[in-house]
Formats: sequence, C-alpha cells, structure tokens
Amino acid sequence: MLKNYIKIAWRNLRNNKVFSLINILGLALGMACSLLILLWVQDETNMDKFHENNSRIYKVMENQYYSGIPNTYESTPGVLAENIVLDFPEIELASQILWEEEPLFTVGEVFEKEKGRYVQGDFLNMFSFELSSGDAFTALKRPDGVVISQKLADKYFKGEDPVGQLIIVDNEDDMMVTGVLKEIPESSSLKFDFLMSYERWQDDNEWAKDWGNNGPRCYVMLAPNVDVDVVNEKLKGYILSKNEGSNVEIFLTNFSDSYLNSKWEHGIQTGGRIEYVRIFSVVAIFILIIACVNFMNLATARSVKRAKEIGIRKAVGANRALLIGQFYGEAILITVISLLFSVILVFILLPGFNSLTNKELLLNLMDPSILGILLSLALVTAVLAGSYPALFMSSLKPVVVLKGALKFKPSATYFRKGLVVFQFGLSIILILGMIVIYNQISYIQNKNLGFDRENLIYLPIEGELTKTFTSFKNELLTMPGIQSVAASQADPLQVGSSTSSVSWAGKDTTDILLFSQNPVSYDYLATMGIELLDGRDLDIQYGMDSASYLVNEAAAKTMGFDNPVGEEITFWETKGPIVGLMKDYHYASFHEAIAPIIVRLLPKDEFWGYVLVRTQAGQTSEALASMEKAYNRFNPKFPFTYQFADQEFGNRYKSETTIGSLATYFATLAIFISCLGLFGLAAFTAEQRTKEIGIRKVMGASVNSLVAMLSKDFVVLVLISSVIAMPLAWYFLQGWLENYEYRVDLEWWYFALAVVSAVLIALFTISFQAIKAALINPVRSLKSE
Repeated sequence: MLKNYIKIAWRNLRNNKVFSLINILGLALGMACSLLILLWVQDETNMDKFHENNSRIYKVMENQYYSGIPNTYESTPGVLAENIVLDFPEIELASQILWEEEPLFTVGEVFEKEKGRYVQGDFLNMFSFELSSGDAFTALKRPDGVVISQKLADKYFKGEDPVGQLIIVDNEDDMMVTGVLKEIPESSSLKFDFLMSYERWQDDNEWAKDWGNNGPRCYVMLAPNVDVDVVNEKLKGYILSKNEGSNVEIFLTNFSDSYLNSKWEHGIQTGGRIEYVRIFSVVAIFILIIACVNFMNLATARSVKRAKEIGIRKAVGANRALLIGQFYGEAILITVISLLFSVILVFILLPGFNSLTNKELLLNLMDPSILGILLSLALVTAVLAGSYPALFMSSLKPVVVLKGALKFKPSATYFRKGLVVFQFGLSIILILGMIVIYNQISYIQNKNLGFDRENLIYLPIEGELTKTFTSFKNELLTMPGIQSVAASQADPLQVGSSTSSVSWAGKDTTDILLFSQNPVSYDYLATMGIELLDGRDLDIQYGMDSASYLVNEAAAKTMGFDNPVGEEITFWETKGPIVGLMKDYHYASFHEAIAPIIVRLLPKDEFWGYVLVRTQAGQTSEALASMEKAYNRFNPKFPFTYQFADQEFGNRYKSETTIGSLATYFATLAIFISCLGLFGLAAFTAEQRTKEIGIRKVMGASVNSLVAMLSKDFVVLVLISSVIAMPLAWYFLQGWLENYEYRVDLEWWYFALAVVSAVLIALFTISFQAIKAALINPVRSLKSE
C-alpha cells in the first residue's frame, strides 16, 4: 500500500511539473525562512544557559526612587558583593564585575589594546568559564594576576606556557598570567579576552568604596533550594542600612533572563530583546502558514483534473481513509523534497545571515536539537499543507465526478478565498512593518541630535595625555584640518554618570531628583556644536568657572527656572552660578526622553575620558594625520586609536538596523510566496471558467474585458485583506514604536503604500493566467459540447 502511495505521488509530481515546482519552491522557501529564524531564536533563547549553576545565578538590580517613582538600574555600590555575601547566608557567592575596559598589553615587542573586565575572586567559581591552565579557585586572588584567553596566549606567548609570565599593562604595571581561559561559548553575553582583579581597580578608584556611589555590576549565586522571593524581601532595606538617607532598594533577577529581558520601567520588567524573539517567531509561523496555504490552493486548483481518478478509485472500492492516506502521502513526499531543498538553501544563505545578524549560527545535522527542529518543521508543514487537499479531495462523490461536471459548494469557494485573504493579510502586515521600521531607523539616523556628529572624532585620554592634555590641545589647534578641540569625561553619545546631589533656592528638600552630569574642558560646546540659548560657554577668561555650570532646557525645567542664567545651584556641595543654557541635545538613547544634564569644568590637570576633535569639512585625512603626529609625540607608548562620532552613532542602533533588514527580506519573501498561491488560485479560476470565457468570446467580449473580469475578484480579495490587516498592523506597530521616546507617527500613506503595493503585486501575478485564459481559442474550450 505504501509503495503504491509513493508511486502515485511520484507520478503526479512528474506529470504536473510546473505545479509541482511551484509547490516545492513555495514550501522550500517557507521552510528555509522559518529554519533560519528558528536557528536565530534558538541562539537567542540559549544565551547564558550553559552555566552549570544557571538557575542559582542572579544579577543585582537597583530601584532608585525619585519623586516616589522607581527607576531601575544595573549599577550598584562597588562594595556590595564583599558585604552581601557576609550579611546574607542565603547568598553563597558574590562578585562585582566591571564594564568592558580596553587597556594596553605589552609583551616584548608585541603591544595592543585588549578588551576585558575586572572581576572579583569568586567570578570563576560562580560562572562556568573553564580554564585550560591555572586554578579557577586562586587565579583571581592575586592583585597582580591576570587570566587571559587562548587567543591572547597565542598572540603574546606563542609556543610557550603563559602561566607565570608577565604582561605590562598600560606601560605601568607588571601583571602575572595566572590562568588561560578556554574559548568562551558564543552563547555567553559576557565577553572578554582577559580578567583582572577587581580589588586592584577599586584601589585606584576610591569613589567605588562609598555606599552612595554606583557603577560596577554585582552578581550573586544563591545557596541550593533558596527562594529568591524571600531573599528579595530581605534585601529591600539593605542599602539604607549601610547608607542613611539612601533612596535605593536592591533586588535579584535571574542572570540568564536578563539578556532577553533587559528593559525596565518603574521597577517592572517590560521587555528587551525578547520582543524581537517574539516578533520573528510569529513571522516564522506566518511564512510557514503562507507556504502551506499555497500548497492547499494549488492542490485544489488541480482537483478538476484528478476528480475522475478519485471517482474511479471510490467506484472500485477505495474508502475515504485510504484516499486521505494517499493525499497525505503526496503532501509528505513534497514536504520531504522541499525540506531537502530548504536545508540546501539554509547552507547557502547562512553565511550572509550570520554576517547580517552578527551571529555564528551553524546548521549541524548531527545535533539532536537541529534534527528535532527539522523533523518538527517537516511534520507541521506536511500536516498543515496536506490537511485541506486530503479532506476535500477524499470527500468528492463518484457519481458526480464521473459525470464530468465537478461543481464546488459555496463553502469550499469561500474557504479558498479566505485562505487568499489570510495570506495577503499577513503579507500586508509584514509590508507595513517593513515600511514603519525603515522609516523609524531613517528618522533616528537623520534626526538632529542637538549637536553636529559630522566631522567629529574622539579618542581616549590615557597615558601621558592625562597630564599633558592642554599642551596636546594647543598643538592640535596649530595643525592642518583641526577646527576645535575639547575634553569630555563621558562618551559624547552616552553620558552615563548621574547624581541627585544638586540643590537650589526653593527646592523641596524631600524631593529627590536625578541629573546627568559631565565634566568637560573649555571649548566643549563649540567642539560638539551644541547650541547655546542664553548666557555664555565655560571660558578660561573667567577665573571662577571651576564652580560655574551649564544646564540644558530639561534641567532648567526640572529646577523651575524660566531664565536659569545667573541662578545659583549647589552641586556636590560646591556652590556656583548657572552661566549658560544649552538647547536640549541627545546624549543618550532615543528610547529615553532627554534628561536634565549639568555640564561643569573638569578639575585642573585632572583630565580623563575622551579628546573630542572637530575637523574642518573635507579635511578628515589631513586632520587624522595631524592628530596621529601630535599623539605620537605626546603619548608615544600608546597606539593611536580613534572613533568617528557618526559611525559610533550608527553602531548604537545596529540592532534596530539589523531588525529592519531582516523585516525587509522576510516581508519580500512572504509576498513572493503569497504570489505563488495567488498564481495557483488564478489557474484554478481560469480552469473552472474555461467554457464561460469561450462563450463570452464568441459573443464578442474583448481580451481586455475578460482580463478585467478574471482580475476583479482577486483585487477585491486583496482589498478585503487590507481592511482586516490594517487595524491589526496599526495595533502592533504602535506598540513597537512606543519603545522609542522619539519616533515617527503612523502616517496614512504608510497604509496606502502597503495596500497599493499589494494590489499591484497581485495584479501582476494574476495577469499571466488571466491573459492566457482570455487568449484561448473558444473552439478549443467549447469543443466538448
């Protein structure tokens, strides 16, 4: 029996080459898209799950209360880990982890900046980062110890055992290699090429020993069988017990969940990358369903030619169950062939997909989880695609079909049309998503930031530049291509430092308000291109500017000043006047509203952070040559490294750009697959109305009128799809846009463009079959009469 099913299925494939090819192509594309998305989703959801104690590892988060409203941050006091593990028996291990640092490593003649982190001693005992050399329990106990990756071991100590060898860090400190890390899994959100002692960093940063200052991240591992909710209840007042008057509460959130759920609003987890995982999971399902609907429509379109075969089979004794088995067998055969082609497509597309998503996804056919995905994909596709053809075709009555007059009930017609409406509804939603995402990204890239990011270069202040910045700046200003130079403690695109220690006359002493703050050098506004609305810039001609302040419009509004220039504020117990009002400018993410910021002068001869250089338009090459020449003279022991502000800005929104590109590709493929289904339904309609078309031609109907007649119904279906899809698309896209404080509006023309595009694509697809049917000689279509 099975052999007979396969033989019949293969014969039908071979005898209907065009329709078989369309079926296989549609399913192969649908499964390939779904497989790519599922690989990406699997990679995202597996992030940080490889740690042996994953279920017990938590990240410490802070709720800082301002005006009674909690704001959630991952920064914590630098002394939290060493104390929390002593004060709470439920916590077995704790470690502070610093943000990514990039010091200079030197071994002999080899020197380069490397990316890594400062961590506390229990880090390697908490997380499952394995060492190929050294002891995980002691590797980070030495203040002068450094654990390096195998990549760094090969770079600096090729052919030698690195353990016990010395690395000079930042041309100052001799650090001993105490361990070599095995390759860090791609599924780790924590990336680093070296680990050094956090205590060493803390000794150089006294502020991190104060309970009132936040910065480093803190991770803990709970003892077995401890209820995290009980621990969180105990942690609420912990910071207050250490720092009287604190407005901070801490709590624990599962570390492996934080990669996907990184967004917090007022103390509540509200999303993050998990939103993209959900969106593309739905897209994968949509595309697979669209491909399956194609199969249903194309199978139905061929039903007229197979009706007599079914009638004969039933007449000689075949029951409905056997016929259902036959049609499911055909669906399975086509699905298996399509799956093979989809796997080949994925192998071809995967390098480009990895490049686009910045992943290293693999389609390992020996991996049980991958095989499970492939088998599940094939099974779901076969069941979905084969269900309607099997049930419909097996229900045909032999008495009717053997008379040669196969008629379909209205319910069957409505069902097929409903499938087209469903297909194009999904496609229109994807088109709208593509349009809105593209426009939002374009809006971000082209929005006026409030400063000029073109021709702006910045480089780190390190080594001798911390002491010689003023001389370095003066020399740069004499060199070709340089327009202006300044220093900024913070990355100009991401000011992360903030404080609530700001007061002024009339402020409610019970009200705790947060202000961003950035120490800068003279000429900061001119170099950044920030507009001054009132007052003046910080100026070396004013001897007291070390206690003068610049504020933005948001800060002035927060303080209640209509005209802030001349008003006095106290910042960290230093009282001074506001000398300038800056126009609001974007110094953080577009996901957030522009917050109040205070700009003040860097302490004399204590420069750190970044050198900002504005170059003359069209003279970037000359400016870079000038900068490198001066840099090598003032800071010869460090390599000359720099960043372009506009490129760095683009990198900040690389995730959104990637999502936009993926949306475009998948929407295009969904439309293409939908058109294959429409092609099938057009063929079915033309086949059903062959004699009607012949009679109309005999009666004098023109080819144009016949094409219009055949196309009209499909255009109506697409318009119905649009009416259903547009409110759904508006709802989901409005929700997505609300992630951005600064965003485009959902303009009416987005929807009009999506509908017009869908109609034109549908007409183009239908036109081939409509014209073909209209051109048939009526003698051929009527000869059976």
